[in-house]
Amino acid sequence: MKICIFCSANAQIDPDFFVMTEELGRWAGAHGHTIVFGGVNQGLMECVAKAAHDSGARTIGVIPTIIEKCGRRSDYVDIDIACDNLSDRKQLMQDQADVFVALPGGLGTLDEIFTVVAAATIGYHSKTVILYNMKGCWDSLIACLDDLQAHGMMRLPWREHISVAASIQEVEQFLG
Repeated sequence: MKICIFCSANAQIDPDFFVMTEELGRWAGAHGHTIVFGGVNQGLMECVAKAAHDSGARTIGVIPTIIEKCGRRSDYVDIDIACDNLSDRKQLMQDQADVFVALPGGLGTLDEIFTVVAAATIGYHSKTVILYNMKGCWDSLIACLDDLQAHGMMRLPWREHISVAASIQEVEQFLG
């Protein structure tokens, strides 16, 4: 299975997020999965790529040329897919992946999550998105989505397109 990981490229975050991200990367490698990610050598992106790569997983980095020019390409990319911009990156990641797991992240991660989910809601695909709610990092987003649902802003319950996992075991259950 090709598992696309959306996550932070920031290193100045809770150290426990790195421990949990390594665990996910090792699990992917041990089970013969491929990791699709943003290809950056920073933060949780580098962490998941290294753990997966070191555990035998193949990694696919979808990397905007501006990032490569800045020297921020991960050394743990097995297959490099270059792209022109973030819109291309999201589409290429969506095309490559069978399933998506969102780890803690910021604006870029939110953009990636909602691009994939919006495409699913109108029928472009039926791929699963999993919010890995490490230490409650997505609690505010979950509350926001619940509030939007309560106000009738969504035609279907958001949980039909997004699953929430609080542990690696729950992520594994969603991934099968």
